[in-house]
Formats: sequence, structure tokens, C-alpha cells
Amino acid sequence: FAAIAEQTVTIAGAHYAEMGVAMSAKDALAKLDHRKDIEKEVIDLIDDIPHTQILLSMPGIGPKTAAQILMTVGDMSDFPTPGHLASYAGLSPRTNQSGTSIMSNSLNRAGNKKLKNALWQSSFASIRFHERSRQFYERKRKEGKRHNAAVVALARRRINVLYAMMRNHEYYHDPAPAKETAAT
Repeated sequence: FAAIAEQTVTIAGAHYAEMGVAMSAKDALAKLDHRKDIEKEVIDLIDDIPHTQILLSMPGIGPKTAAQILMTVGDMSDFPTPGHLASYAGLSPRTNQSGTSIMSNSLNRAGNKKLKNALWQSSFASIRFHERSRQFYERKRKEGKRHNAAVVALARRRINVLYAMMRNHEYYHDPAPAKETAAT
């Protein structure tokens, strides 16, 4: 330690590098504060919309996701069924066919990318914090689906629930577990 304390080696430009790092850190903190301010403004804006609290009641949907969903589809009244909403979001399968020959069913790459991303992100988040979502995801993984396909399947299932919540103006609640009768 004494030898280290006695070293006096200096590198040319080290002072400028320290200034650059300090300026970058200040810029990063300013950007973080700016993002927090924008997030607060978004939350204040969407709080005035009646459907916001319905969306926020669903596990995995936060203020940013709720704002994105509200900006893209509003109260979902433009869609006659949840399948139409899923198709609009690009979460329904697409059939490739020519005449009577069906080549494949594949993931639809069309649709509203922002809505699809918001639904995908909320589904991915719900896997960590919501038991029913985690069980559905794990079941799809056991069926042989890859991670992304399982999350898309969960997002498609959650569209049905979101659509019903918005149509009926109800908050999210987990259905009561089915009672299993023991055979004696």
C-alpha cells in the first residue's frame, strides 16, 4: 500500500477523460429526470380517461402500456370481437395458401407494431408476477413452443380478457379456482 501511495504516474489527458465521464454522468441523470417527468405527465393525462383504471387492474400492464393501448385502440369498441382485435395487433396466425393448398400457418408479421409490442411486453412482465400467466406460459413451453411463441400465445389469450374487461367495464379479477372433488 505504501508503494501504491508513492506512485506519481500520470497519463496525458486523464484530466479531460475525467471531465468527459462527469459530463456523461450528468447528461444521463438529466435524461433520467426528463423521462420521469414525461412519465408523470403521461400518467396525469391518462388518469382522465375512464378506461385507464380498468387496464391498469390487469397484471403486467403499467401506465406506459396502458397509454399505448389507449392511444392505438381506445376503448376497443371499433372491434366486433377479440379475434378482430388480435388480427389488428398482428397476434393471430396467418395461413399461407394458394388455391386449395395450405402451405403453413405462421405468425402474422402484419398488424399494429406498437400495439403488438405493448401487448407482448405486458404478457412477458405478467409471467414474472402473475401465477396464472406463468402457468399458461409454462404449459405452452411444455407443449414444445419456444419462448417467443409462448409469450405470443399468452398475449393472444390476454387480448380476450382485455376485450371482455373493456366491453363490460369491469376490473381484472382472477377467476376462482375450479374445485376438485376427491373420489372416495
